[in-house]
Amino acid sequence: MNSLISGLKNWYNRPKPSWESTTYFLILVFIVRTFLYGLYVVPTGSMEVTMLVGDRFLADKLTVWITPLKRGEIISFNDPVYPYSSNPAMRIWEQYVWGPGNWTKRIIGIPGDHVQGKIENGKPVIYLNGEKLDEPYLNQYPLLALWRPTDTGIFSFLGNSDSDAAYQGVVYRPYDPNRALNDQPFYSISPDRVVKYAGIETPKMPGVADTYDMFDVVLGSDEIWVQGDNRRNSHDSRHWGPLKLSLVHGRIVYRLVSLDSEEDWWFVDLIKHPIDFWSRVRWSRCFTTIS
Repeated sequence: MNSLISGLKNWYNRPKPSWESTTYFLILVFIVRTFLYGLYVVPTGSMEVTMLVGDRFLADKLTVWITPLKRGEIISFNDPVYPYSSNPAMRIWEQYVWGPGNWTKRIIGIPGDHVQGKIENGKPVIYLNGEKLDEPYLNQYPLLALWRPTDTGIFSFLGNSDSDAAYQGVVYRPYDPNRALNDQPFYSISPDRVVKYAGIETPKMPGVADTYDMFDVVLGSDEIWVQGDNRRNSHDSRHWGPLKLSLVHGRIVYRLVSLDSEEDWWFVDLIKHPIDFWSRVRWSRCFTTIS
């Protein structure tokens, strides 16, 4: 016991880093995070099933400064509908330090491209510079409406998510109708979370057209066209128009970890669900490239 106390005292009395070294370290972290690499977690299902909610991925922020963006690449960018400040200093702060959220989509068109959205035989298609675009990456699974778990104070903290109070709002998740709900390839789905209208499940089917699937745009020299792979559940250029190149800050290159959780921080989920946490890890998706 005396040796333990002595060790703790020595640790406490150890030489502390100077404010200069701390400042240099923080500057280095800022440079790496802003201009070299970024770590992100997927918060929504707009890129399913290429990227799932709970995927932790690495973004390459360096090459977007020196090489042109290409069609088909998946990128991260600042929220295009955020009310950015007109003050130059504040705008820099918002873009590189704190402010808008990070979004992820796939590049469909680059500067100068003519992008057209049409409906053929009841299905949405895209024409790029007059040629029909082949999109094998699109989500082909129906989307099941689920009640969304939300924080409910101490009950949520302790992992009590079975009460009616723990569900608020609706989210759509892809599922394989040929497999049981407790044996799904993407998300674990509890039957009591399935939304039913008049006692009937009404999933969204893929490949169904809507009015926003019709568009005709010629991109400017500083614009790209981006859309999510999960077209029936993606808020993208079809809704808010071309994306300015100045908002792009990274290429998505690598998936580090995939966790079936909506928590931003994995250790929060570990605290909430210490018993089944490891069963929530999608092991086959960890440490894989994204394309």
